[in-house]
Amino acid sequence: MVNWWFSKISFISLLCVLGLGIVVDMAAYTQDSPQDYLDAHNSARSEASVPNLVWDDDVAVFAENYAKERKGDCEMIHSGGGDQGYGENIAWSSGDLAGHDAVDMWVEEKDNYDYDSNSCIGGECLHYTQVVWSSTVRLGCAKVNCDNGGTFITCNYDPPGNYVHQRPY
Repeated sequence: MVNWWFSKISFISLLCVLGLGIVVDMAAYTQDSPQDYLDAHNSARSEASVPNLVWDDDVAVFAENYAKERKGDCEMIHSGGGDQGYGENIAWSSGDLAGHDAVDMWVEEKDNYDYDSNSCIGGECLHYTQVVWSSTVRLGCAKVNCDNGGTFITCNYDPPGNYVHQRPY
């Protein structure tokens, strides 16, 4: 009788652990939804008083195809924007990186952007300026878990930003 109860409790425990694993996996997946990328971008754009971006499936397909190319090596190499000439931000992590965290890293460069001189002061800022480029209207992002265990994220922007001698907003 004790063995039967022990087996039943073990089986129920196993189901709970499996169910929890599915919930955790679903939570990780939802961290990288189009809306999460949009929310992170549009929050920064709101602070800069520029219009919100919209998700574009064509731009997202480009991002996804390029992310898949990086799956084997996870190298920080830009795509070049393809024939469409998309703008691009990329991010890499040795572990799992959520899409909104990648956007947050780019936006942290805001402190290095000097509006008066329209230049980067004290570090990189061009990821930030691409996020808030006022004439950009469409966004598409993708994430892959690389063969080496890392994460590669790319966001593409249409039309692109970061034109020399032009201000982002």
